[in-house]
Amino acid sequence: MPVPVRIGLIGFGRVARTYLRWHERLRWEGAVQHVIACDLLEKHRDEALNRYGFGEFTTRYEDVLTRDDVDLVLIYTSMQTHGEIALAALAAGKHVQVEKPFAPTLNIAAQLVEAARTSPGYLVPAPYSILSPTYRTIWHRIQRGDIGLPYMARSLYGHSGPTWGPWFYQKGGGAMFDLGVYNLTSLTGLLGPAKRVMAMSGSAIAERVIDGNVIPVEADDNSHTLIDFGNTLYAVATTGFTIQKYRTPGIEVYGSKGTIQLMGDDFRPRGYELWLNEVGSWQVFAETHPEWTWTDGLRHIVECIQTGQTPLVTPEQAYHVLEIMLRAQESGADGQQKVISSTFTPAHLA
Repeated sequence: MPVPVRIGLIGFGRVARTYLRWHERLRWEGAVQHVIACDLLEKHRDEALNRYGFGEFTTRYEDVLTRDDVDLVLIYTSMQTHGEIALAALAAGKHVQVEKPFAPTLNIAAQLVEAARTSPGYLVPAPYSILSPTYRTIWHRIQRGDIGLPYMARSLYGHSGPTWGPWFYQKGGGAMFDLGVYNLTSLTGLLGPAKRVMAMSGSAIAERVIDGNVIPVEADDNSHTLIDFGNTLYAVATTGFTIQKYRTPGIEVYGSKGTIQLMGDDFRPRGYELWLNEVGSWQVFAETHPEWTWTDGLRHIVECIQTGQTPLVTPEQAYHVLEIMLRAQESGADGQQKVISSTFTPAHLA
C-alpha cells in the first residue's frame, strides 16, 4: 500500500464539505490522512475534529504551512485569497490543490506558475473537467479526426447565482471566475490555446440578497465570450449568474465531418452525442461513469504524489484560462478585441 498523503485543509465552507464527502473514500482506502484543518470561523472546529477526523484545528492558515507532517495543502477559501495562500504553500515545499480561479490577477498567477516550476510540490488548480472519462472520450474522438477538422464550438454553464458568500459578487469574483472557468478549461483542452477574445460582459443585476443582506454587485454576472483559436476556428462561451434553467449540451464542437456534444455540464457529464455525415444520424452514448465528480482533482493529485507521475491539470493552462477571462472582462468594458499572449500545451488524455 502507498504511504498515505497527509493533508492540511484551508477553508472549511461549502466547497470543502463537498470535497470532504470524497475524502472519506480516500481515507477508507488508506490513501490520505487528515492532519489539520483551518478556517477563520472557530465554529467549524468540532466538525473538523469529530466528524472528519482532523487531528488539529486552527484559524491561521500559516499554522498549516509550517507543519512538517503535512504533504498536501488543500485551498478552499474565497476566490480572492487563493493566490496568496497557494504561493505561501509552494514556498513551504508543499503539494497544493487550489480551487478556481487559482489567482485573482495575472501577476500573482505568473508567480504561481514560476513557483510551481521550482517548488518540490505539485500545483493542481481547479477545475478538473478534463479528467472526466466522458471528456477524455470526446478529446480522443476529436484528436483522431472522427468529426474532421473542427471549425466552431459552443459552451454554456450558468445559474441564477449563489445566495451565500458576498465574495462571489465582489471584485475578483463573478460568474466567469466561478462558472465560465469550467467551459474555458474544457474548450482550451479540446481545441488548444486561444489567440484573441472579444466579449459582451457586464453586471446585469445591481444588487443581490446574500446571506440575508442586500449587497451591491461589483463583478460581472452576465457574459458571452467569443474566442479565436486561429486558423478560422472560433468558439463562444456563455456564462452568468443570470440563467434560471437551460436544456442544452454543455460543450458542442462542430467539424467538417460531424458534430460531437457533451451532454449535461462538463463538470457533471451525462454522456455524449455524435453526428457523423457518413452515418447520417445521431448516435447517443450514455454516461459510463455517473459516479465521476468535479472534485476529482483531489484523487488525481494524491495519485500523482504517490506514483510520481506528472499531473494532467497544469498551472500553465490555468494561467491561460485566467488571461482569457480577464481579457474578456476588459473587452466587455471597452468593446475591443484582446490578444491573448500566453500559451500552454494541452494534456494528452488518450
